[in-house]
Amino acid sequence: MKKLILGMAIVASALVFGQKKDVNAQLQEANKAAMDAYNAKNYAAAAPKFVEVYDLLKANGQDNKLYMYYAGLSQALANNSDAAIKIYSDLVNSGFTGVETTYTAKEKKSGQVVNLDKATWELMKKSSDYSDFKTEQSKGVEEDLYETLASLYLNAKKPNEALVVIEKGLAKYPNNAKLKENQTNAYLASGNTEKFVAGLKEQLAKNPNDATNWYNLGVMQAKTPTTVNDALESFKKAIELKPDFANAYQNLVYTTIGDDSKIVTEINALRKDKPDAATKLIDERKARFTQALPFAESWYKADPKSIDAVSTLKEIYVVTKNMDKVKEMKAKEAELSAAAK
Repeated sequence: MKKLILGMAIVASALVFGQKKDVNAQLQEANKAAMDAYNAKNYAAAAPKFVEVYDLLKANGQDNKLYMYYAGLSQALANNSDAAIKIYSDLVNSGFTGVETTYTAKEKKSGQVVNLDKATWELMKKSSDYSDFKTEQSKGVEEDLYETLASLYLNAKKPNEALVVIEKGLAKYPNNAKLKENQTNAYLASGNTEKFVAGLKEQLAKNPNDATNWYNLGVMQAKTPTTVNDALESFKKAIELKPDFANAYQNLVYTTIGDDSKIVTEINALRKDKPDAATKLIDERKARFTQALPFAESWYKADPKSIDAVSTLKEIYVVTKNMDKVKEMKAKEAELSAAAK
């Protein structure tokens, strides 16, 4: 979502058709009110004023949808999602691009460059009073329309609607990174985990330095036993790129340890009748906890106020028989718990 930069010149150039003075005054008043509200970050008040400017212009033969774009942007910034979605959807479906052509010419007598409407510009070409006839096209906003509408749908928990917009946008802007990112998020939100993972891999192929995408890929890989080792490598890659990535350390710890409650249940079931098998599981469990220890210490270092980090580290010290550290973590756990009350 891009914030707009505009001024009175937009309305002024739109009034060259000889509007009645009262209509002109209404336009200037509405535009000023819209801009004043927008600049004061009162976006909820700015939006209807931009609509008013649009309606006044349309009533006088000028369907300038750029003002509806300003209204939609203001609604989005005001967190009025439903209103913003309605405006952005209408603009996308109408084929609006936001590209505007400015027509200028130099008045020979005064030497000033003046803005003209297309019809007047063409007419003045026949006059000896003007020279230096030029046209200039503004940058369009269509790409931003697709990006923002997709984000609005995702924020409104409507991933399927977002995917429709994204696919339409990518057909026009296939290299748009924001739309690709939103597409991946929409796949996850809609429950299509296979396409979500495929989207993450595609993004990482283009930008392998995105720590968040490596982390998200690791989370998905950790859900399947056959890709647990891949998950560990993805989390390590995320940490390599972002050394203070607490969540990545946390997932490294949990993925390395595995389903510990299940293992403990198995150990307890074997202790009486199969002590050797129980001992084997105990040794394997200790090895996993030892392997997870540096990740847990790094998690605690990255987020020293996390009770989860402290409690997990305490449990690892218990299993690895480091009682001095167990006491230290118990004290820290008590301190954090007291502070949270």
